[in-house]
Amino acid sequence: IARDLSSDTMFDVTVADSSKQALENLDKTLVVQTMELDLSQPGNVRAAIEGQDLVVGALPGFMGFQTMKEAITAGKDIVDISFFPEDAYDLDDLAKEHGVRCLVDFGIAPGFTNLIFGHSRVKFNKLESFVCYVGGLPVERYFPWEYQAPFSPVDVLEEYTRPARFVRGGRVVTEPALSLPEFLDFKSVGTLEGFLTDGLRTLLRYAGEVDYMVEKTLRYPGYRDKIVALRESGFLNPQPVNVSGRAISPIEVTSKLLFRAWEQKVGDEDFTAIRIISTGLDDGGRRIREVWSLLDRYDRAKGMTSMARTTGFTCVAGVRILAEDLWTRNGVAPPELVGEDRKCLDFIIGELLQRGVIFEVSREPTLS
Repeated sequence: IARDLSSDTMFDVTVADSSKQALENLDKTLVVQTMELDLSQPGNVRAAIEGQDLVVGALPGFMGFQTMKEAITAGKDIVDISFFPEDAYDLDDLAKEHGVRCLVDFGIAPGFTNLIFGHSRVKFNKLESFVCYVGGLPVERYFPWEYQAPFSPVDVLEEYTRPARFVRGGRVVTEPALSLPEFLDFKSVGTLEGFLTDGLRTLLRYAGEVDYMVEKTLRYPGYRDKIVALRESGFLNPQPVNVSGRAISPIEVTSKLLFRAWEQKVGDEDFTAIRIISTGLDDGGRRIREVWSLLDRYDRAKGMTSMARTTGFTCVAGVRILAEDLWTRNGVAPPELVGEDRKCLDFIIGELLQRGVIFEVSREPTLS
C-alpha cells in the first residue's frame, strides 16, 4: 500500500508502526516518512494522523474499530482493512456527524468480493444466490500442512473456532466453521477443498432479499481434516488448562507452534484463487449465472506476495476513489455499497487491471 501510494506525487505517505524493525524493513527506495508508535496506546492514533488528510487502517483486528473511531472523531476519511469483529455500522452516525467517509473491509475478501455482490444486486432484476470461494496458498506444498499464513496464526485459527454464518432460504443460519466441505477444480492449480468460514460479515444484512449466500475458504485437500482434529481435541480452546500447576491456553500454545510451521519466508511464492458465482433473474425473467474468477500469482520481479497484491491494491483503489472524490457519501460504506456505483466499480477494476490483478468474467443462462 505504501509502495503504491508513495509512487504517486498526489500522495505524501507516512507509515506508523510499533515495530522499529518493521519500519526499517520498508523498501529503502520508498519516499515515505515513518513514525515508531504503539497505536494500541491512548492518544497515539491521534498523534499519528494529525496533519494527514486520509487514513489507511491496516492493524490487527482487535485494534481496528477503536482506530476507525479515533479517525472519525479527528475528522479524517479512512479506508480500513483491519477486518475488526465489531459492527462497523455502529460508527455510521458518528461518521455522518463529522462529515467523514469510511470505507471498511476494503481488501480482497472481504472487499472485492463484496464489490461484486453490490454489482450483481444492481445488475440482476432479482439476485437469488451469491457464492464466494477464496483462498491464498503456497505454490510449494510441504507436509504436513501445505499452508503458510500471510498474517498471525492466531487470527487464522480464530476463523476455525468462530461459528460460520451464511444465508439459506433467505434466513441467517449458523454452522460450525469448517462445515459443508466440497472439492473444486481450478485450472493450473488442480483440486482445492472449500469449507465454511464466517466471511459474509456486512453481506448478512441482505438476508431476506437474497435467498442463498455463502463464503467458503479454499485450502489444499486434507488441510481441513487436520484442523478439525486439532479443534475437536481441544488444541484451539482459549480457556486455560492446568499443566503442572500452571494455567496454559491451548490455542496460544498451538499458535506459537504453528507460527514456525506456517511462516511465510521472504521469497516464498503464493497464489490467490477466487471464484464468485452470482445467480439471478434478468429483466426478461431468465435465470443467469455470472462467474468472476481470479488466479493471481506471486510477483517475482517485485518480490511481492499475491495476497499482499490483491489485498493491498484493492485498498489503494479505495484510497483513490476518496482522494479523487469519486465516492462522496459520508458515513460507513462497506464495499457492496461502492459496488453498486458503476463508475466507482469500473475505476477499481481498472486500477487492479493496471497492476496485473485480472478477473475473468463469464455469463450464461442456467436452469438452477
